[in-house]
Amino acid sequence: MPTAKQPADTGYETSSTSTVPLTADGSYLCSAPAYHYCERRSSQRQAAEEQKTSRVP
Repeated sequence: MPTAKQPADTGYETSSTSTVPLTADGSYLCSAPAYHYCERRSSQRQAAEEQKTSRVP
């Protein structure tokens, strides 16, 4: 006979296990745009530096 604590434990374990992939997906969704933004900014800076050096005689 299950006690009142067992269904609660099972429900908690199920819900806490299902949040792990959501947390991982959420962190990826937040970090991916930031990474791309930094990469784009870095490439723009590099392109600007190349333009400066190509203009100087």
